[in-house]
Amino acid sequence: MKKNLLFYAMVCIINSSVFGQLKLYGENFRPQFHFTPEHNWMNDPNGLVFYKGQYHLFYQYNPFANVWGHMSWGHAVSKDLIHWKQLPVALEEENGIMIFSGSAVADVENTSGFGSKANPPLVAIYTGSTDMLQTQNLAYSIDNGLQWKKYNANPVLNENKKDFRDPNVFWYAPEKQWVMSLSYPVTHQIAFYGSANLRDWKQLGVFGPAGDTSGVWECPDLMKVPVMGQPGMYKWVLFTSQNAGMQYFVGNFNGKNFVSENPKSKILKPDFGTDYYAAIVYHSNPLGKPVSIGWVNNWNYANEIPTYPWKGTAALPRTLQLKKINDGWQLIQTPVPALQLLRKQSVVYSVKNLTKKTDTLSFKGNVWEGEFIMQPAATGETGIQLAVGNGLGMTIGYNSVTKQVFINRSNTPDYFSAAFAARPVSAAPVRLVNNELKWQVFFDKSIVEVFVNNGEQVFTVQVFPGEENNALTIYSTGEGAVFKRITIWPMKSIW
Repeated sequence: MKKNLLFYAMVCIINSSVFGQLKLYGENFRPQFHFTPEHNWMNDPNGLVFYKGQYHLFYQYNPFANVWGHMSWGHAVSKDLIHWKQLPVALEEENGIMIFSGSAVADVENTSGFGSKANPPLVAIYTGSTDMLQTQNLAYSIDNGLQWKKYNANPVLNENKKDFRDPNVFWYAPEKQWVMSLSYPVTHQIAFYGSANLRDWKQLGVFGPAGDTSGVWECPDLMKVPVMGQPGMYKWVLFTSQNAGMQYFVGNFNGKNFVSENPKSKILKPDFGTDYYAAIVYHSNPLGKPVSIGWVNNWNYANEIPTYPWKGTAALPRTLQLKKINDGWQLIQTPVPALQLLRKQSVVYSVKNLTKKTDTLSFKGNVWEGEFIMQPAATGETGIQLAVGNGLGMTIGYNSVTKQVFINRSNTPDYFSAAFAARPVSAAPVRLVNNELKWQVFFDKSIVEVFVNNGEQVFTVQVFPGEENNALTIYSTGEGAVFKRITIWPMKSIW
């Protein structure tokens, strides 16, 4: 153990020396308005909780290296979900037990007894993981999350299982108890547990298998989501993550069991891109609806992406609502309004007609938000290409035959990973509204997020172009395409 500590100390000293020579947040590929840690690895968001005017973002973090390992909880706080202040590591790996994913709650009634009603505790519920055992554990803070103490009677839930993880806890008022969603990854099930005090847990019910069972189930989150246009109406939504993607179920929860209303033949995805995983939500917050944050990466190549001295990014925060479309529930995701405060002076293009041609816009940049309102050609493809230069570029298009929006990064650098190169295309069916499509596109150095038709479908992908690849084109391979309006905002850096 002493040898390991000496090695870690040497790594930190070396890293500090190297990092001191770099301009942090000015490196190649470093996002400018997405959260990234100053250095080293991050993956799943954890413990999303709003408390005393601050959003807390905890996340899986390796304090020692730029690859997965030595899982601990990193920590950052924000007042607007956009500008983040990074804090010391909250929960550290200890005695060979890594700190895997989990959640955090504001125990305002001090049900746990870790604080007082005058000074309620923040309580973290996390998986302690070794090679052979995963258990559920508690830690608490009575100074607004600056310092944390692990509960001396951990674990609070142990079923002697190797795969048993990612507790997500919320207060269920009708039964006056805490409810925990917990994953049985290999059997594709989510179990629900109840507790009056966060310490003593009893199983209530189990959901699954259902939907996509192609990979292990992880990172569950059960939440109430409001129905658009119907004040006071809501449905229950359950998130799960499967290896390199996510799904959601819409239904009802009675305090013990969740019943899905998903069509059995249809898998519902919150994001159709290649690089969105482990999203969970702030259950209670001033925006009045759940706000999700996901991890921008893909386990097939996560350790290999060519970023340094950090690896891993948090997706833009999204508000969640539900809408009935064609007799089915659709999750509507919208970037949080505070992002608009980062917009610089807009660049606007009015009507542009395209017939079997490509048009290069005068705008250049790799840190921007764009709104594209178009009437696609009746045949062929209509779309945009970003990060254009040196014969390269990434395509976001609409295919009139398949009636799908797609992202194609096959003509972008793929030098770092065969697995990255093997998944060049993402696609999802979309509907035209009055024969129009609306795209809200965020391009942030190496991250692209696309919100289709005000958030009916979303794509998140990574791309790693050279700095000089910063041109933007619009194109159509069919006749009669019309870009009715294009608005582009260069974005300020949050750093």
